[in-house]
Amino acid sequence: MRADGHDVTALTLPGLESADADRSTITMSDHVDAICDAVRAADSPVVLALHSATGFSGYAASDRVPERIAAMVYVDSAPGVGPLDPGFDAVEKPLNWEEVAEEENLDGLSEEQLETFRRRAVPVPGGVVREGVDLTNDARRDIPSTIICTGFPSDKVQAYAKEHNFPWLAGIAELRDVTWVDLPTSHWPMWSRPRELSAIMGDVAKAHAPGDGPES
Repeated sequence: MRADGHDVTALTLPGLESADADRSTITMSDHVDAICDAVRAADSPVVLALHSATGFSGYAASDRVPERIAAMVYVDSAPGVGPLDPGFDAVEKPLNWEEVAEEENLDGLSEEQLETFRRRAVPVPGGVVREGVDLTNDARRDIPSTIICTGFPSDKVQAYAKEHNFPWLAGIAELRDVTWVDLPTSHWPMWSRPRELSAIMGDVAKAHAPGDGPES
């Protein structure tokens, strides 16, 4: 994306700096604050790209600073509402590879990539898993949002959102300006189809944040 002229900022959220980082006091609010700080630091409204469970913290950030966000992009993600798992009581949640293999689409990922993934994986702070954030600003609902479906087709995701009360899909019904894009591949398209993903995100940036608008 940088080679295509975009100003890109990749965030490492609190507690995810390394496997050895202290995650015992990290909360969902810490993640939301970190995203908001990055958005406010940009020279112009941003395109905020989110992946997987960061749909929760990113959607909460859009509630706080909607005027600083030109568009949202959810990569195999969605606007999450409430806690992901309120009953989770551990300090951190490591990535369980058996669960990943059962629940997520790994299409297009090589064995070498999977091994690198296992080696780099960092647990999620428990506070982020079990805590929710109150949403109070209706303006978040009008931010142009693109949902890129990779692990499952968009029609199935939309059906799940209507038929089930999944926290990670709960915000879809709130959005007033949604574009759905299918990119069949793994849950991690930045690994399995990076060029195609970059092109889609770049098109969103050009459409909603022309000129020097950065993506975060």
